[in-house]
Amino acid sequence: MSEDIERHREKMRRRKEVQDREVAEKTIEKGLLAVHTGPGKGKSTAAFGLALRMLGYERKVVVVQFIKGAWDTGERRALERFGELAQFHALGEGFTWETQDKARDIAACQRAWEQARLALAREDVALVVLDELNIALRYGYLDEATVLPGLAARPPGQHVVITGRNAPVWLTEAADLVTEMTLVKHHFRDGVKAQQGFEF
Repeated sequence: MSEDIERHREKMRRRKEVQDREVAEKTIEKGLLAVHTGPGKGKSTAAFGLALRMLGYERKVVVVQFIKGAWDTGERRALERFGELAQFHALGEGFTWETQDKARDIAACQRAWEQARLALAREDVALVVLDELNIALRYGYLDEATVLPGLAARPPGQHVVITGRNAPVWLTEAADLVTEMTLVKHHFRDGVKAQQGFEF
């Protein structure tokens, strides 16, 4: 028994040396561009987790929602409690199959991008969440020529997280971190409706 404990301790000591060396080699500090995409649930949820983490350090966060907008959501209610540290702009008009008005959807996305552009220019904002921007890009409501320069021109220390399925290749190539949420199982397929506090 004591030999097993000692072997484990030695294995962990060696592993710690490797980890410590890897961490010490990482010296770059900069604002990151993260993309949460894929068919699985949790893309926006993960982005709001980052927002909560940033707010925990009393750093400013701006959220711009491109498709969502009409709903009363728990994340919006929570972030509004942070006062001036958090700004929440729900500028979408619902999913495209709900509005059924392409011109209206494009106009809403353009208004949302203008709000995003203002946030991306602010030195005092630590994190910008562009929620469901990928959906707007997928449907051509906004394009690379509009979005990429705004992302590139942001202050050097500002982090951005973009959510939504079907992130375009040009965006994933520009990003520092890309996470694809995979769908293994979803309760919606079994007839379970979206529930307050879990989906919204």
